[in-house]
Amino acid sequence: MNKNFCALREYIKFASAKETKKGNEDRSLLFLPYMNNVAPIQAVEEMMLGLLENNPDYFLVEIKIKPTNNIKIFLDSDTGVSIDKCVSYNRALYKKIEESGMFPSGDFSLEISSPGLDEPLKMRRQYKKNIGRNIEVTLLDGIHKTGKLLEVNDEEITIEESKGTGKKKELIQHHFPFNNIKTTKIQIQF
Repeated sequence: MNKNFCALREYIKFASAKETKKGNEDRSLLFLPYMNNVAPIQAVEEMMLGLLENNPDYFLVEIKIKPTNNIKIFLDSDTGVSIDKCVSYNRALYKKIEESGMFPSGDFSLEISSPGLDEPLKMRRQYKKNIGRNIEVTLLDGIHKTGKLLEVNDEEITIEESKGTGKKKELIQHHFPFNNIKTTKIQIQF
């Protein structure tokens, strides 16, 4: 059984027993802080996707909401993410969140940015955008491979690893299925 589900079940049992002891048997467990983060993430995601409909070049990578109601949204684009676009999306989304009443006291902060080069690639569309760049792939078994990203399809990526130098330089192609990749990061070349 899933570890998170087991932890959630135990939390609900504990909270339910605690509420019963207090005499609050009819209090809903749907408002437990442990569970409450899923609905806001889905609501923010729907709002953000609505804003992105008019600009198919941009796509949503990830949404994080901290317990302090700090909402972090990572966007990417096939042609690069501009600061002006981030500011524009931030203003539009901030207004939508306020109007929704999701945070009744208005106590939230919103940050919209690109994931940055230090963040691992999470979507196939990010991989495709980075064809031709050097990447480091960490496989589920812990093996690391570095090379130039040559190809991306629905099942796997192909990288070209360079071994040796000069006349002894050898180019080796590796194919890695997505289900065997733990993380992939862009390698910055100077």
